[in-house]
Amino acid sequence: MPGHSPILNVNGLSLWYGETQALRDISMEIMDRAVTALIGPSGCGKSTLIRCFNRMNDLVNGCRTTGTISFHGQDIFCHQTDAVSIRQRIGMVFQKPNPFPKTIYENIAYGPRIHGVRDRKQLDSIVEESLKRAALWDEVKDRLDDSAMGLSGGQQQRLCIARTLAVGPDVILMDEPCSALDPIATAKIESLIDDLKKQYCVVIVTHNMQQASRVSDYTGFMYLGELVEYDRTVHIFENPAKELTENYITGRFG
Repeated sequence: MPGHSPILNVNGLSLWYGETQALRDISMEIMDRAVTALIGPSGCGKSTLIRCFNRMNDLVNGCRTTGTISFHGQDIFCHQTDAVSIRQRIGMVFQKPNPFPKTIYENIAYGPRIHGVRDRKQLDSIVEESLKRAALWDEVKDRLDDSAMGLSGGQQQRLCIARTLAVGPDVILMDEPCSALDPIATAKIESLIDDLKKQYCVVIVTHNMQQASRVSDYTGFMYLGELVEYDRTVHIFENPAKELTENYITGRFG
């Protein structure tokens, strides 16, 4: 697709949980420094698909895949590919904010420490920079030693985004990051997503079509495990190629 270069290439991806097929022959290019939204009714495979991008489905018993996903040209399912390294470079933010029961500082420093950063000045710098990028620094800079559990829901979600940024990812996956938040907190997250795409690839799963149209550059519509249509967001919402897409967007089903 013109204007952006692909960072993730999905080719013929199918996935099964035991005997149940959840994804069917999905092929798409995810663009760098852009926001891609995945929309579609509940149970259509959106979350399953993004969990393939950082191999989180590896943790599910009985899960198997066919097809390929390449990240910077490397097959992420290849035996030589380290899943921990993939999850460092392709970070995940979940539907419900899930801060660790630690201080705000330790939430951010945890990942870098796991990856070998020990120098306190370097950790201080990573914590500050990550919180600034997540638009949270000004709100918490004087309470870094307070428990993260005392933050509001919206602040906790931005903390989880900062925690993801702290390990230096290329891609940030967000699985319905605003579904548990009020409208004001949602607006802050959407503004943050718009800012993050200047440096990162962002992939967001959302049930909210208005949100998809506001924040994304590309949109994929999924239905029953298939990628029905994938294009620039403006085309999907204003001139969809498939009748099924149009029916979903106009509220005729879903």
